[in-house]
Amino acid sequence: MKPISRTVRISVSRVRVEAAHPGHPAEYEVLDRAEIAEVLAAWPQERPHDGFECMCHGNGGVSLYEAGGQLIRSVAPAGPLGPVFDPWDPKGIPARHRARWAAAAPEGLREYADALAGGAEEPEPPRGVPAAVVFSWLGAVREEPRDAAWLLAERGPERLLAGVATDELAWAVRRTDRAGLDGAVRFFASEEFTTRHPKRRRVPDTARDLLLRHARSHRPKDLPVLERRLLRAAEDRVRRS
Repeated sequence: MKPISRTVRISVSRVRVEAAHPGHPAEYEVLDRAEIAEVLAAWPQERPHDGFECMCHGNGGVSLYEAGGQLIRSVAPAGPLGPVFDPWDPKGIPARHRARWAAAAPEGLREYADALAGGAEEPEPPRGVPAAVVFSWLGAVREEPRDAAWLLAERGPERLLAGVATDELAWAVRRTDRAGLDGAVRFFASEEFTTRHPKRRRVPDTARDLLLRHARSHRPKDLPVLERRLLRAAEDRVRRS
């Protein structure tokens, strides 16, 4: 068995193109068996001396890994591998990952997700989608969380939430589901929220307690940030719909 045939994971890092897709991450992974087979089919022929291609020109690389985590080979994404990893090629792996992410977006958000996946930097925000749904979108468990769409999976929902008033966000925390609580903790601990003026970081006790409790149980790394940055509101008024 050739060493590359033992590949179970492909890591792509620091691959640059002249005009980078705005949602393309600097590093991502490929785990799908069919996509791994596609990469191996385009893999350059091994050199007689050691089968290793130098990446010293600094253009990043594609690395193959065995099940135990051992590195097998690394090469630059040139030649036949170029289109496979080109973030703008509609038939390439990055575009497929983005399309898969967009297709999984909740109803009402798919058009927005499609625009981001296609390369739009500031698509028109959807109207009438509750913040609770956006929280769920941000916190949804993804089958391959480190694929080429992971950056969009963070930025897309966060951009929508960034323009929402804090009191509306706090109300959405009370109405969202478990995945939404995870997304809410991620957002309230993110720079999008923590850099708001202190007056805009005052959260009523009910929502604040929900966020802290969920962080304590499920996202302990975010807990210190929430404890420092979530300020108490003067009152905890319960709104009625």
